[in-house]
Amino acid sequence: MYQKRNLRIMWIANFLVSASATMILPFLSLYIETFGSFSPDYVQKWAGYVFGVTFLAAFFISPLWGRFGDKHGYKPILMITGFGIGISIFFMGFTDSVMELFILRLVMGVVTGFIPTSLALISSQTPKEIAGKVLGTLQMGTVSGGLLGPLFGGLLADSFGFQYTFFITSFVIVAATLLVSFGIHEENDRQKVKEKNSFTRKDVFFYIFKNPVLLSIMILSLLIQTANFSVQPLLALYVNELVQTTHIAFLAGIAFSATGFGNLLATRRWGKLGDDIGHERVILTLLLSASILFIPQALATQLWQLVLFRFMFGMVVGGIIPCMTAYIRQVAPLSMQGEVLGYNVSFRFLGNVIGPVMGGLISGWYNISTVFFVTSALFLAAFALLWWSVRKTETLLSSS
Repeated sequence: MYQKRNLRIMWIANFLVSASATMILPFLSLYIETFGSFSPDYVQKWAGYVFGVTFLAAFFISPLWGRFGDKHGYKPILMITGFGIGISIFFMGFTDSVMELFILRLVMGVVTGFIPTSLALISSQTPKEIAGKVLGTLQMGTVSGGLLGPLFGGLLADSFGFQYTFFITSFVIVAATLLVSFGIHEENDRQKVKEKNSFTRKDVFFYIFKNPVLLSIMILSLLIQTANFSVQPLLALYVNELVQTTHIAFLAGIAFSATGFGNLLATRRWGKLGDDIGHERVILTLLLSASILFIPQALATQLWQLVLFRFMFGMVVGGIIPCMTAYIRQVAPLSMQGEVLGYNVSFRFLGNVIGPVMGGLISGWYNISTVFFVTSALFLAAFALLWWSVRKTETLLSSS
């Protein structure tokens, strides 16, 4: 069956794209330093701008890609976004000013959508009964690439320099896109869906707002990404507080990667459990567990404690995105699934922008431990929101 082949190909492609896209993240601030003699404050400020502008652009563009995919198919978007990301990163190797790098990262945000579109493609070809398991499997490719990407990027930058690392990264992404171009089969039967052109953007908005759980899923995406990204930029500083050593970058990498390894072990299992007992129930369990597991991270006094609870947190948080995607697959009509998923991705990207800013402000006003407590509260708020929306939906169904 072509569906199984598509899943294998998209797993490999997502691994390559995720690994390549994260290769350049560890040394963005170092790359900026090569453009001139700048103060540390200037470098830190522009590193934040350069990092965040990609997600900010993607926040506005993702629903448009989703709508385009609903009308014309997801494979063309995979081609546009894959080649677009590869070309953007290639030209980053030729930049010699902060503004040029900023503009290219902005362009990269406009064409960012390869991995979310791959989820939409595989979801559209997957029976609802096993959507969680299949999407969890696909998510493992993304997580694996995200784990190894920063490691490979650091090694390449040390071995070949920043410029050639951009070139190598670009080549790998283009290769992954070509693999999808020649290997992925997408049935062109969208004209057979009668309601295909009957949904306007206004219709999609009303559909989301009329479904309490679906609307909550959108807000959850924002809260979860805000919570995740509020802590990640501060991990190295937090590790430095726990362990006084010259190998902070390596130890911080261990703390960061622990979450990803937890993801790898449990993501597929959570998706399968959602197929069996309902994705809303699984998401509620995961949100409450994530809230609890952030508290011991704030109270850690040794590095092994932080790593252990980061790993346990990774095991629970890894199932949230596949279960949310599978839920959208179940409740949204096929003709608007791409656009609904696009809005969901937009909220996630917005959280990627808000999180680091919030974490930096809180740690500046109080301390890094406080960020963990606030993050725990965000997950608890997300749990309360989803619990309320599920109860409201059950009440509406019972009264109708």
